[in-house]
Amino acid sequence: MLNIIIFGAPGSGKGTQSEYLIKKYNLAHISTGDVLRAEMKNGTELGKLAEGYISKGQLVPDDVVIGMLGNVLDSKKDVAGVVFDGFPRTLPQSEALDSLLKDRGQEVSIVVSLEVEEPELIDRLIKRGQQSGRSDDNLETIKSRLDVYRDQTSPLKEHYKNTGKLASIKGVGTIEEIFDLISEAVDRVK
Repeated sequence: MLNIIIFGAPGSGKGTQSEYLIKKYNLAHISTGDVLRAEMKNGTELGKLAEGYISKGQLVPDDVVIGMLGNVLDSKKDVAGVVFDGFPRTLPQSEALDSLLKDRGQEVSIVVSLEVEEPELIDRLIKRGQQSGRSDDNLETIKSRLDVYRDQTSPLKEHYKNTGKLASIKGVGTIEEIFDLISEAVDRVK
């Protein structure tokens, strides 16, 4: 199976590029953000717990996310692979994902890291918040989310670089230009 992690700061284009990957390679999509937002919208206990963290720009605790991911992954058995969008975000989550995949006879195929400068990220997220009404796309929360990303998530780049699975992609340009670069990297590991 083709298991792709799409990685990058909030606003880097992970969701958009995931959609393209899904169509081109016939993959399933696992977005922890989408799953968590659905839980929040439905008012579940998990959703209420997650909302408390997300509204402050913090990450949802690993045990909550990992438990949810195992269930979602098991429901995606009859696909050519999976795009993990927004997961893992920490080294313990990457180890847990490796373990979940290994238990299923699989592994991470490639990690696509979308590289975008912070001023561009802030601009994109402010615009997204204005268009979508997402409450977590305001300047204070955006800055907090970028700090969390820098402190907790960016070390994953070094981890995946050391495994030889990291493909750093410039995340600025047209959607199609960026996707062409991603496709070249994915095609090398298929």
